[in-house]
Amino acid sequence: MDKLRKHIEEITPVSDIEFEYIRTFFTVKKVRKHQFLIQAGDKVSCEYWIANGAFRAFYVDDSGKEHILQFALENSWLSDYNALFHETESNVNVVCMEQAEVLCLSLFAREKLAAELHKMERFFRVKVTTGYTAQQHRIISLLSQNPKQRYEEFENRHPEIIRKIPKKYIAEYLGISRETLSRLYPANRRE
Repeated sequence: MDKLRKHIEEITPVSDIEFEYIRTFFTVKKVRKHQFLIQAGDKVSCEYWIANGAFRAFYVDDSGKEHILQFALENSWLSDYNALFHETESNVNVVCMEQAEVLCLSLFAREKLAAELHKMERFFRVKVTTGYTAQQHRIISLLSQNPKQRYEEFENRHPEIIRKIPKKYIAEYLGISRETLSRLYPANRRE
């Protein structure tokens, strides 16, 4: 839980008493490699803060093709937010890529925490804004950059992901084939 406090304090300071209260809203969950945290069709009741491990969130289209939406490593938040906030079934899958531990926060707990502690409302607002702007940046990158530019920008912005995630998933996330990525960068990264 010390990592969670440090994560929160990157945005807003909290006292010992406040943090003891904040931590009561979270539950710990251990997740095995290849285990689904969320599966398409599930009701989504929580968002997850990654204490350690690696996850990928993806959508599977009608033809069975997987489209990666997000990678989440330590200190990241993850869920199917559309399903969570609208209390609908998920159309997103979230799978664990290595042994992990997450902290679960229900929507009810999040709303209560934000209502009771203004600094947590601010924390969640900053996190949502940061996530939204990152998503917008990714869409613009997919629309305006060639594969080489997308990869180089991704590598510069997310070196920790490049080191941890297999090349086939990086290629899929960037909207290019694994072969194209290998041709552009033949001697780098994990297979």
